[in-house]
Amino acid sequence: MGFHMVRRFRPARAAGWARSLFVSTALGLVAGSALAQGQPASIGSVKVEGQADSGFTIQPPADKGYAATRATTATRTDTALVDVPQSITVVTRQQIVDQDIRSIGEALRYVPGAGIAQGEGNRDTPILRGTSSTADLFVDGIRDDVQYFRDLYNVERVEVLMGPNAMIFGRGGSGGVINRVTKQANFRNSREVILQGGSDENARATADLNQTLTDNFAGRIVGFYENSESYRDGFELERWAVNPTFALRLGQGTLVQLGYEHAEDERTADRGVPSYRGKPLDVDPSTFFGDPDLSNSDSTVDAVTAAIEHQFGNGLVLRNRFRFAEYDKFYQNVFPGAVNDAATTVSLAAYNQATQRETIFNQTDLNYYLATGSINHTLLAGMELGRQETDNFRNTGYFGPTATSNVVPIGNPRPTLPVTFRQSATDANNHGVAKQAAFYVQDQVEITPQFQAILGLRYDRFEADLRNNRTGAEFSSEDDLWSPRAGLVFKPMDTLSLYASYSLSYLPRAGEQLASLSASNQALDPEEFKNYELGAKWEILPELVATAAVYQLDRGNVAITDPNDPTRSILVDGQRVRGVELGASGQVTDQWSIIASYAYQDGELTATASATARDGATLAQLPKHSAALWNRYDFTEMWGAGLGVIHQGKRYTSTDNLVSLPSYTRFDAALYFTLDENLRAQVNVENLFDVEYALNAHSNNNITPGSPRAFRVSLTSRF
Repeated sequence: MGFHMVRRFRPARAAGWARSLFVSTALGLVAGSALAQGQPASIGSVKVEGQADSGFTIQPPADKGYAATRATTATRTDTALVDVPQSITVVTRQQIVDQDIRSIGEALRYVPGAGIAQGEGNRDTPILRGTSSTADLFVDGIRDDVQYFRDLYNVERVEVLMGPNAMIFGRGGSGGVINRVTKQANFRNSREVILQGGSDENARATADLNQTLTDNFAGRIVGFYENSESYRDGFELERWAVNPTFALRLGQGTLVQLGYEHAEDERTADRGVPSYRGKPLDVDPSTFFGDPDLSNSDSTVDAVTAAIEHQFGNGLVLRNRFRFAEYDKFYQNVFPGAVNDAATTVSLAAYNQATQRETIFNQTDLNYYLATGSINHTLLAGMELGRQETDNFRNTGYFGPTATSNVVPIGNPRPTLPVTFRQSATDANNHGVAKQAAFYVQDQVEITPQFQAILGLRYDRFEADLRNNRTGAEFSSEDDLWSPRAGLVFKPMDTLSLYASYSLSYLPRAGEQLASLSASNQALDPEEFKNYELGAKWEILPELVATAAVYQLDRGNVAITDPNDPTRSILVDGQRVRGVELGASGQVTDQWSIIASYAYQDGELTATASATARDGATLAQLPKHSAALWNRYDFTEMWGAGLGVIHQGKRYTSTDNLVSLPSYTRFDAALYFTLDENLRAQVNVENLFDVEYALNAHSNNNITPGSPRAFRVSLTSRF
């Protein structure tokens, strides 16, 4: 059975339909602009403002500059961040624009306690509180867990919630979750086009058109196209997406949102350089190990979304969100392995992997605000239903007739033998179905103006079935998951809160990508992640917020081979991370805005899992110290500048602790020029002083060199 036999989705047909939809919707919005009477265009200021509409929580919250004050995602209720007993960092739209952030990895640069792994050059792999994941990613509060790269072209804000919290998000979320809040149609007319170019033949264009078509109906379309190369030899990137949304007001208390997204990403799968004697191999950062012509990562996403919110009055609100998505992902790579002792040769290996997933989720929340005597309650009751159907197919790469590796010279690290791909006896060829049904309740209690508490409990029924198409073997698991959440907030003043919290999350044996069931683990209890946290949040100024958190995150029920009986597995407490996170964001003065972060993280294995993962080993890619600081200063209404510094401490590439990435400090800069309210230009410079460093890794021999000095120029027109 070959890869072509498991492909079900037809991206070419969908792409043509999506392009037609983009053109027709854009023309419709322009025509609507001309026809809509009494609806003049509102240009607005250069500063990016939020798009909240009439208090509906299914609209993105309104942020001002770098400061975010409210969120719905963390509690499923409209809550001030100062009242949430959990560490949360919000990357606002203004920060995304000012730093020209395009990816999840770039969004995490100034988030305390967060990092990004290489992801084998084909997927987002955030690291939150020492735990890496490719599945703890959400969009508008709904799971988006396929392995692919996410662009931020249509994102209003990125919310990074640290620590497990299954009460809100369900399974996973082992170190935290990342939620993208997307742009939605609203009743504020705006039109924006951004043209960009820069180093390594980077070219990108983005359009965002929002139009009120009638008093109660609005449409918006956001799209982009990018074609770029890289400082890495042979790397190419082409991606584009279109995302039309519509908003419909049904009376004073009801808002309906509808949306569709089509996104395609085609790029070279780049797994970096190998190591030598415990450090990254000393080669030019552009050197590509493997074959870029045989290394590609292609993904297509089609998603239909709907949301409705009805405000009954008297404190009662009903909200429902729906998402249906199809993902088609394929990647193939020829990548480096170990370097020989003389540093003259390196081994290469190869494989490819195809994944198709169809997901459907529906969330229903009922919020009720009431007072019982002097005590105020914000009650939440809800349910979530989901189904995910997945096909995986993998081929091994063979060099020549039968060899699975090829030793090549360091000076020319490309394959010397032809590479073919076919299934080995152990390659994946499976079909899986995962189903979940969840019910949850929560009460946010204001006991006095100084004391608040949050108590919640979620029940998940999670079922997973996996069929090995190659052998016919079938595996299944069923889990009943009870996830509590508890937090206490003390506010000695309105702008300062001190909190303590406890949360719990589970990772079932199907794994984060729903393909890990086997005869040996299907009956085992899920892994557990427990988080204990103390913290403080302080609104120093109306638009400047500082945060601090001290935490302990324990990972339990880790399956290891019984040292006394190699035929069975036992469950042990597997790792512990203790840390401190400090952050600040907002405006110091009308001219000066900042983002600052610092994290101290001490994480280690607490049991021996294998010969290369021993008790006491430091967790992979976890720097003990990391810090970042970004400043934007507006000298005049026309001119402004930004300067940032990022420091990462030493990190091990894997838990064997044999290879480390040296610490580094990098500076970035920006220059802003605003001609008037309609025209703006900026220049962003990455790695201002051209420092050589290692950015991240996937394993001991897959290390990504940092980019040399690079720049991007952007021209923004509003009309």
